[in-house]
Amino acid sequence: MSEPKTLIAIVGRPNVGKSTLFNRLVGKRLALVDDLPGVTRDRREAHGRLGDLEFRLVDTAGLENAAGGSLEARMRAQTEAAIAAADVVLFMMDARAGLTADDERFADLVRRSERPVVLLANKAEGKAGADAAYEAYRLGLGDPLPISAEHGEGLGDLYDALVPFFPEQEDEAEEEPAPDDDAPLRIAIVGRPNAGKSTLVNRLVGDERMLTGPEAGITRDSVSVDWVWRGRRIRLVDTAGLRKKARVVDKLEKLSVADAIRAIKFAEVVVLLLDATVPFEKQDLSIADLVAREGRALAIGLNKWDLVEARGVELAAAREKLDRLLPQVKGAELVPLSGETGEGVDKLMAAVLRAHEVWNRRVPTAALNRWLEATLERHPPPAVAGKRIKLRYATQAKARPPSFVLFGTRTSDLPASYARYLVNGLREAFDLPGAPIRLTFRASENPYDRKK
Repeated sequence: MSEPKTLIAIVGRPNVGKSTLFNRLVGKRLALVDDLPGVTRDRREAHGRLGDLEFRLVDTAGLENAAGGSLEARMRAQTEAAIAAADVVLFMMDARAGLTADDERFADLVRRSERPVVLLANKAEGKAGADAAYEAYRLGLGDPLPISAEHGEGLGDLYDALVPFFPEQEDEAEEEPAPDDDAPLRIAIVGRPNAGKSTLVNRLVGDERMLTGPEAGITRDSVSVDWVWRGRRIRLVDTAGLRKKARVVDKLEKLSVADAIRAIKFAEVVVLLLDATVPFEKQDLSIADLVAREGRALAIGLNKWDLVEARGVELAAAREKLDRLLPQVKGAELVPLSGETGEGVDKLMAAVLRAHEVWNRRVPTAALNRWLEATLERHPPPAVAGKRIKLRYATQAKARPPSFVLFGTRTSDLPASYARYLVNGLREAFDLPGAPIRLTFRASENPYDRKK
């Protein structure tokens, strides 16, 4: 299916229901929603649909009056960029709260952008809400549409208001869509708060796409950005920083963490970004272990490398820690880089593609069984209670991640240490560095065992 051309931005002051409408139109709970104002900070883009209209939809941070250089001012700049790029702007106000000075100020900003505007009076449930919506005429943005994003009311009127901006919709529907086999590679950028994840995303895409700053924990939503690197389509997902579970008490942070974990589960490759000045903290190890347990390919970025002086010594120490502290992803690539200066960023992307290739690798069954035979001859499994464990046959069940099944007798008694020995042997023999290898054992049935 071809990518929709029409870009629609949802804007308005904080807490008028922009993210609720965004989730309603994309058909998924993508954006975090809470009664607390100012939850959304970054621009989030997704594929939206209303009836037979398909479009790209952008959720934005609430517009606020703020001093230059502040976090709120940087959020406002992101929203203004979304307005400038949009084909249509949905300007939302809260019919329940009535018009505010901020509504009037930001309506003027949208009007000056000279973009087509559809005025939405949200939270207009019932007759009282609909009556209050007419106060929005004062904004001078045309007829207000009373809607309820939460309950799905008024979407028919919104559809009618948007139809004029889709003149080619009918013609495009008659065309046979070109097959799209080149699905984007899904990459999630994860790490502790303030590791530089958003700065890295901005550097990769060559645009101030994500909100950044010295404050820790700016990113809340997991925000995806489509991008092309050397002819390869990429979908980058910037995530909220992951802190120790015991420190996460705020409701919004819990939602952000759940969003980040979901991004890991849906990624193909995860980039774990470490702060080079304090690498391999306990939380870094916990995140890496989570990635391995989820079976994702892993590449590790050592960010803020521009702040490191004794580079040779620090890199050698970091590689030693990686091998010692994360044996479950032994051989994962560690790339020193700086999201701030751009140093090492291309090397990181090359490492990501190599990790993806390893994650997809398949081993021929004949080669696998030759390896098993040589391994058993060199180091057979230990006997348990005087009885030998026999491993007879191996096969690869699937890739993504590489998953192998070994058949034999008494496999349930095989010590965990020997299973680790086999995993390391597979990794070395078939060049599977960093891949979270899955190894399962199945016992051959005994035909003489008559179970009643």
